Amino acid sequence: MQIFKVGDKAVYPGQGVGEVMGIEHKDIAGQRQSFYVLKIMENGMKILIPINKVGSVGLRSLIDEKAVTKVYGILKQKDISVDSATWNRRYREYMEKIKTGSVFEIAEVLRDLYLLKFDKDLSFGERKMLDTARNLLIKELSLAKGVNEDEIETDLKTIFNC
Repeated sequence: MQIFKVGDKAVYPGQGVGEVMGIEHKDIAGQRQSFYVLKIMENGMKILIPINKVGSVGLRSLIDEKAVTKVYGILKQKDISVDSATWNRRYREYMEKIKTGSVFEIAEVLRDLYLLKFDKDLSFGERKMLDTARNLLIKELSLAKGVNEDEIETDLKTIFNC
């Protein structure tokens, strides 16, 4: 089980990077439980995560430099075939990937949607998902690399020629 301290940055699947603001203890059904108080950086939302369930909810540390390199490798792959299924089936598959919280799966979603965008217009849901994946990735990559989010945004524009 991963242990976090107050002030640590952590990634919560589907929500993005947050900061551990504290640890709270509550009595629930006669049991004393401890929770991490995670404040999501993107929107300020606070989430209580049972410390004994950290693994099962997918809370994880920021990626390291090696993983950053792997993410950029995934984003640069152009010779992949994007699923030609209906947009709603693609949407469900991509949503499942985003919910895993895996930075690699999120990078795949972003790459696939950018490649698809060059072939045809994305549905409203796909455009929204592209923004979600981009925001999740930009926030984590900027913190992992210790650079400004604008720098990551520029990297993405360069990779996807936009």
